[in-house]
Amino acid sequence: MLEDQTTAASSPTAWPAAYPQGYAVVDVETTGLARDDRIISAAVYRLDARGEVEDHWYTLVNPERDPGPVWIHGLTSDTLEGAPLFQDIADEFSARLDGRVLVAHNAVFDWQMIAREYARAGRVAPVNQRLCTIVLSKELGLPLPNHKLESLAAHFGVVQRRAHHALDDARVLAEAFRPSLRAAAARSVRLPLHECRPLTEWTDRAVPRQSAGYGGYRPTSWRPARKRPACPYPNPGRYEDGRPLKQGMRIAFSGDTSTERDLLEDRAIEAGLHVATSISRLTSLLVTNDPDSGTSKVVKARQFGTPVVDEAAFGQLLRDVEPASEG
Repeated sequence: MLEDQTTAASSPTAWPAAYPQGYAVVDVETTGLARDDRIISAAVYRLDARGEVEDHWYTLVNPERDPGPVWIHGLTSDTLEGAPLFQDIADEFSARLDGRVLVAHNAVFDWQMIAREYARAGRVAPVNQRLCTIVLSKELGLPLPNHKLESLAAHFGVVQRRAHHALDDARVLAEAFRPSLRAAAARSVRLPLHECRPLTEWTDRAVPRQSAGYGGYRPTSWRPARKRPACPYPNPGRYEDGRPLKQGMRIAFSGDTSTERDLLEDRAIEAGLHVATSISRLTSLLVTNDPDSGTSKVVKARQFGTPVVDEAAFGQLLRDVEPASEG
């Protein structure tokens, strides 16, 4: 069930001093894509500063529920029945992540799934930064037909053996990341590193195990759109530093938050604010913990001169939202 292998290699080429000292290339398979879904297998390839493989590790995880799309990941309830729970492998997982940049394909998904599992276990993953290989491939201008892992693998001549198997997907990504990292180093490209914030406040809906197999599973999407009531107040304009928020202001969020995004959005709406999904000239405020991240929302906020505050400051502002003007 657990696998560990160690190799050694090195690369003599010159290297940017600002680059990280090590990476953890991660892939997790899950019961689905929503917030209440669970990890059912995980793999980590540890790489040194230049992308050479140090070792790898793989484990199944018992999700204590229906395994979801078995036709994709191939892991049935019977296969997972004797697997360890996440809290049982959290120490080993942490040892593999500790002190390294987490690398994944669509890294925000893998990180948020991992962060939520750690939160359920009353733990915090020892990860400070992540790197998304989709974003890196865009930074490098790779001529890919799309941003699927198979396309990145094909570009670098990496052969996939078992797609949607966590260990093989992590291997493929590690082998494709190495030449990507070297190309970035050769051109002194700034790596697209993003801060990873652990969840300190979160919600989870209980999902019962399907006793009749997995026929009742319905695929969902990550952060599915929720229909929210329209804000009843007119937009009073932009937030001004040192003044309170006012009902009707348009608030947008970007990046990781310690409080789960849905909770923050719900609190903003309850206070009479309008939660916006994008940035425009009408946006009153952008809430982000990483104002230098270069995300599209951050870039647009800078272009439009939209005020920016972090999560902690926004939490303080939510305590005293000014009522909308009458009439």
